[in-house]
Amino acid sequence: MNESSQIKTLQQTIESQNKTIEGLREELKRVNENMEYLIKKLYGRKTEKTAAIDGQLIIGEMALEIFNEAEIEADDSVLEPVPFEEPVKRTRKGYKRKDLFKDLSQQDQIYKLDKSQQTCPIDGSSLSVVGNKFLRSEIKYIPAEISIINIYQESYECKTCKKENRPGIFNPYTPEPVLQHSYATASSVAFTMYQKFVQSVPLKRQEKDWERMGFPLKRGTMANWILKTSEQWLMPVEKKLREELLKEKYLHADETPVQVMNEDGKKNTSKSYMWVYSTSTSANKQIRLFRYETGRSGDYPKEFLKGFKGYLHTDAYSGYEKIKGVNHCLCWAHVRRYFVDASPKDLDSQEGTLPAMGIAYCNKLFEWEKKFKDLPPEERKEKRLEHEKPVLEAFFAWAEKSKTQVLPKSKIGQALNYALNHKGKLQEYLKDGNCVISNNIAENSIKPFTVGRKNWLFCGSPQGATSSACVYSLVETAKANGLNPYKYLEYILSRMPGMNFKDNPNILNLMMPWDSLIQEVCK
Repeated sequence: MNESSQIKTLQQTIESQNKTIEGLREELKRVNENMEYLIKKLYGRKTEKTAAIDGQLIIGEMALEIFNEAEIEADDSVLEPVPFEEPVKRTRKGYKRKDLFKDLSQQDQIYKLDKSQQTCPIDGSSLSVVGNKFLRSEIKYIPAEISIINIYQESYECKTCKKENRPGIFNPYTPEPVLQHSYATASSVAFTMYQKFVQSVPLKRQEKDWERMGFPLKRGTMANWILKTSEQWLMPVEKKLREELLKEKYLHADETPVQVMNEDGKKNTSKSYMWVYSTSTSANKQIRLFRYETGRSGDYPKEFLKGFKGYLHTDAYSGYEKIKGVNHCLCWAHVRRYFVDASPKDLDSQEGTLPAMGIAYCNKLFEWEKKFKDLPPEERKEKRLEHEKPVLEAFFAWAEKSKTQVLPKSKIGQALNYALNHKGKLQEYLKDGNCVISNNIAENSIKPFTVGRKNWLFCGSPQGATSSACVYSLVETAKANGLNPYKYLEYILSRMPGMNFKDNPNILNLMMPWDSLIQEVCK
């Protein structure tokens, strides 16, 4: 082999090794990036708020004026209004004592001198009361108390009917029990549900609490209460809520995994899913519905939302594409989350420039949305087209340019590709002023379920998962309508057993959380 061939071979070897080294560097960079991401997820701040990243960013060679609106709009000649009255003094920041105690029963405790002490120690004269001096207010906790109620029915007899051999025994109306042949009451079942589905207290812990209060109530009994009352009395209400949900034009949807035992044809370690469907924040009737399904196929929301026509807000999960005939609006909170995940520990570093820019664009959209929140839908649409559309155009132009400067599999590359791949649906909200730019309402609705899941870990059976979905639906719907969840559950369980709703379905309208009587009783 001549000298030139040897040199050429060495050059090829060096080039190959340089490519290998560069590839290893990129791989190491991705590994370090993933490691930082996992550490941040495990130990970092959970909030996605990015107040430190404001709009003072230069994009290309142009400083967008929309990012420093405060400086542009500031006018020293405009005076702030001065209140005519002094503000109410607060006991502590954010609290007014009068407002804090207004819904609580109050009693006065007055300390008096004993009669033997009502004598002046100086001259021996009798002391007289001149008034009461207020010292402080205290909160008194009264522990729960269990009592047994024995139900009797008084009987009445007509003596005349008895003489003439006619039936003459009469009994007063007696409320139907929540469950036949059971000592369960509306209050005990509602409390069990409240503890599990609102306070996230597993039945195992509740069993111990009942025992401490003097009653050995087993968790199996409580589980039967939840299953049977859900099936008999709560599911008809949930079904009616679904009918009302499908009448709306703007909905939200989300899903989260759940482990369910004893599913047919599935291992206990496999994933099932809890889906949530919600009306928009602008809807007159606030509804949150949960539905347990054995998988994550798009056929499940397609079937549940059968007949719905309108705008559906979701994340970018492809399963929702199976729902035809609706306008799909994707969530900008998810876009921002991708850029937050791509942010390095040091935001001022070179690697932090692109994520910070993406976050700033998203934050600007949310700032405009906050300003337009109280506007009528048509005016909000006009303002969005005027102020937000330029931000969107600048963002997608920046994303197209930036994606050529990063590795596709890096965190920032994934963030840019996510936004560009869903460009159309991320701008769908511009078509209607009633649409919103995030799916936070569905995510916030499903959050109590995810918190509870950490405590009870799994559902014992498909029937249990279905019942859980039903109770969560009523609990979260009650909260969305400003009701006390415990009072609402007790109200339904105390009235539904005596109602013939199967022959007269309109009775279920009286169980809706926006009913005037329910609003009055369960507020």
